[in-house]
Order: sequence, then C-alpha cells, then structure tokens
Amino acid sequence: MLPASWQEALGDETEQPYFKELADFVEEERRNGPVYPPREEVFAALDATPYDRVKVLVLGQDPYHGEGQGHGLCFSVRPGVRTPPSLRNIFRELRDDLGHPVPDNGYLMPWARQGVLLLNAVLTVRAGQANSHQGVGWEKFTDAVITAVNAREEPVVFVLWGNYAKKKKRLIDTARHTVVEGAHPSPLSARRFLGSRPFSQIDAALAEYGHEPVDWRLPDLG
Repeated sequence: MLPASWQEALGDETEQPYFKELADFVEEERRNGPVYPPREEVFAALDATPYDRVKVLVLGQDPYHGEGQGHGLCFSVRPGVRTPPSLRNIFRELRDDLGHPVPDNGYLMPWARQGVLLLNAVLTVRAGQANSHQGVGWEKFTDAVITAVNAREEPVVFVLWGNYAKKKKRLIDTARHTVVEGAHPSPLSARRFLGSRPFSQIDAALAEYGHEPVDWRLPDLG
C-alpha cells in the first residue's frame, strides 16, 4: 500500500490498468524465485519521505539485485551489508566536497528522513539479474511520482546522475526547480563523477529556497 500522503498526491495511479498488470507480473515473479526488495519494502522510499516533506529527489535506476542488499531506497543498503562501488564513490565525493568522513555503512535512511527522496525508476528486480524488471510498468509509475513532486508549490532539487536519469529532465519544470546533473557514480563513469561537487550544489539551492541544508553525515554503525 502507498503511504497516505502519496496516495493523495498520485490520485488513482495505482487503480490504472497498467498498474494491476505490473502488480500481477511482480507477484508471478515472486512465485518463481527471489525478487528484491521484499514486498513490504517496495515503496520504502515513499514511506520514509512523505510527499509534503520532499526537498531533494535523487533518482536511481533499479534496486540492487544481491541478497540482503536493496531495501527500497536508491543507492542504499541495509546495515551490515558491504557498501557497493557506486555508493563508495558517492561517499568519496561527499568527503571531498563537504569534508564529511566516509561512514562504515551504506544505510541512507538518515537522508530520507530529512526530505531526500531516494527513488529508483524501477522498484523491483529479479535476484541476480540487473534491470530484469525494466519496461514492465514501473517507469510509468515512478514518472508519475516525479511529476507529482514537480507539481509541488515548494521548489525541489532534482539530482540526476547518469544518462538514464537525465532523460527524466523532461518531466521537470526547470524554471521553478533546480536540477543537479552529473555522471553516474558507478566505477565505469566515476572519473567524471568525482569532483562534480553535487552536495554543495544541492545545499546552495536549498539555501536559496530558504530550506535547511541536508545533514549529509551518516553515523557509523560499528
């Protein structure tokens, strides 16, 4: 079930025929083998960041496909799970940009609770098969989420890393909102991502809008 604030923002999106087909597809996939994240965490990003609290939207592609990794927030992994390469590069850039130490974990829930919507474009994946649930309907749903955030009166900072995310710029009113674009933090494009200083750009835009900056520091969990 969608959290209440998002039900109102998205209207009858989950009643559309495509969404029922999508839900049936994911349930069939779960009957045939592991699908990540678990059923109760598919909408974790929306649950952690209510519609009226979104001040930054970071767009990822699809969930991590390893056991125990993804939990519904893009780029984030559960406590105790080794930090994946893309997230290690994000932390490296955060250290170089704002001077924050690299945490001992990749759990990004503290960002989500401050109004950073960590949204993947595709919300489920077959175990061990990246992008296996692309093109079955999730993109239509998450485009509706982006469109709903774009419709908010309060300006928002949209963070689009990599060519896949940048295609969503067409859904954003760049006259009202700020878009921070850059290369994807994956090892394949890290050379162009590192040094791009996205975090200071985000905080500068938030300050311009009169919002509190995000406290990007993450606690060590030991």
